[in-house]
Amino acid sequence: MRLINWIWHVRGSLELAPGQSGSDAFDKLAPLFDERGTSHQRASDTLTFSKKDQPAQDRMSVFDSGALRIEKGAAGSVLHYHLVSRALLFCFLLVPLFLGFAQLSIALGKMQKPATEVASTSGKAPDASKKVAAKADMAAPVPLNPIDKFLGAPEPEKPKAGAEKPTRRGGKPSPTPGYVFASFFAILYVVGRILEDWLVKRLFRRKLAGE
Repeated sequence: MRLINWIWHVRGSLELAPGQSGSDAFDKLAPLFDERGTSHQRASDTLTFSKKDQPAQDRMSVFDSGALRIEKGAAGSVLHYHLVSRALLFCFLLVPLFLGFAQLSIALGKMQKPATEVASTSGKAPDASKKVAAKADMAAPVPLNPIDKFLGAPEPEKPKAGAEKPTRRGGKPSPTPGYVFASFFAILYVVGRILEDWLVKRLFRRKLAGE
């Protein structure tokens, strides 16, 4: 799971200011977890939280749960965080889903093509004969009445063939919508994954600095 959970898990670390204790660091980060829909538990060196129906105004609304842990290193204390986001997972899974829809549309189009060709081939001969007969009837001149001919009336003009109505194309499935939506969610995921990682680190850094 660790090989794939980076898709919706965000991990990082921040060095605390020299002399800053873990308790002081958690006190400064505490306002982030006092939002509506957020519950958290705090131990000596660990803070865990979970969110449910979090409002959009919550600056950490994209994350549903996580844990923050302070460890002491050679250079000083370090804050390690591990955050989980279902929104990132949702965007990621929609990409192969819509690509699958696109491939399904292509497969359905290939299956419909032979049936259409068979139907057009079987109906080609009678349709062609009907069209030829109709054109012959329309091309044949209308005989002039003998009386009109005696009076010198001009020969009637040949009727012009009406323009054929454009045939409607069959409802062939198109893969374009699937590719468009897959591209949209792929861009949304990549931008969100990079941006949220940067934003949450900046947010923690500013809170730890007392801003």
